[in-house]
Amino acid sequence: MDGKEIDLLTPKAISLNKNWILEKGILFPSETPGGIIWSKEQFDDFEISLQYKTSNKANSGLFFRTDPKNAVQGGFEIQIASPGIYSGKHVVGSLYDAKEPMVEAGKPDGEWNRLKLICKGSEFTAHLNGKKIIDLNIDDWNEPNKNPDGSKNKFKVALNELPQKGHFGLQYHGQPVWFRNIKIKPL
Repeated sequence: MDGKEIDLLTPKAISLNKNWILEKGILFPSETPGGIIWSKEQFDDFEISLQYKTSNKANSGLFFRTDPKNAVQGGFEIQIASPGIYSGKHVVGSLYDAKEPMVEAGKPDGEWNRLKLICKGSEFTAHLNGKKIIDLNIDDWNEPNKNPDGSKNKFKVALNELPQKGHFGLQYHGQPVWFRNIKIKPL
């Protein structure tokens, strides 16, 4: 059953803290930045769209279906980063450490990017700036520490065994990043 669209950038929907500022519809790191800011609700099947802007050499991420107590091993992340600072399964738009994007579609630092992610059961599809970057079935990730292409990953459990429901998170990882227009529609 399709749900109503939710604006994530409200104090009702996101767990604001001293590390983040929400001002005029834009979320950004405070003077004391750090960590990941989490949605209050959990989601299973969804469509999320957002806009983000990076600063020089920025590294961030959109965590989804994630356990905030175990963000790195307990869920998924679409990499948000400055173009050109990483390669392979760590470039902007990748399913972090699991699948590189089909095309590189990130805009230069300082420009707003549009990211859309749809998760329905085990199927994940993502678009960055109108280009399809991810189209996969997570059931193909059926071994710990291993991707279907044979390369290693950091995950101690097979990705297809991770929860199908969890929180959204936005990461601060050393350099400023800005978010706006974050809309989630449960599917």
